[in-house]
Amino acid sequence: MVWELEELACGKSSLTIRLTDDRFSDVHDVTIAAEIGSKIIPVGRDGEKNIKLQIWDTAGQEHFRAVTRSYFRNAAGCILVYDVTRRETLKNAQNWLDDIREQAEPDVSICLVGNKSDLEGQRQVSFEEAENWAKENDIAHFLETSAKTGDNVVDAYTQLAQQIHEKIVQGQYNVNDKNRGVKASSTTGGLNLNVDQQEQRPSSSCC
Repeated sequence: MVWELEELACGKSSLTIRLTDDRFSDVHDVTIAAEIGSKIIPVGRDGEKNIKLQIWDTAGQEHFRAVTRSYFRNAAGCILVYDVTRRETLKNAQNWLDDIREQAEPDVSICLVGNKSDLEGQRQVSFEEAENWAKENDIAHFLETSAKTGDNVVDAYTQLAQQIHEKIVQGQYNVNDKNRGVKASSTTGGLNLNVDQQEQRPSSSCC
């Protein structure tokens, strides 16, 4: 299980749509509570294994925060999304990260994603600033993406899937423990994972 977390309008839902359907829409409904998408991603040294990410696209609105936090406990991974054109969304990422580390398992895999990299002329957060923030907060993977162009979207989820796969191989994640958000699958020839995706919230909400 993978959870996506963000502030309002950072593009988290657009990232999910780009990953699962390979398309982009300027208009979509605000996420209410949580929605689910899935994608099979090859992992391992030569992509010899398949991981099916079950992606939970969570609402970023403040009034859904308690509901969102309740989902974290069984997450194998989280994607923390901010908007490179809005500095406050990176600042507010700390709130989501604190929630993750309070509610999720200590070894949950986390990836920081700076979305809307195509809007270079409107950039407020440099790559280096976000990269340093990720390092300071012990986040192993950081990428900038564009849901609009598709740039680095698959790479972001692949990096997270690889990180989770490595923890399974090392014995940190037990595929027989239903509470870990990971289970073996005979249909995909690999693993089903629950991934959490979250965007930063300014003061009100998220998409």
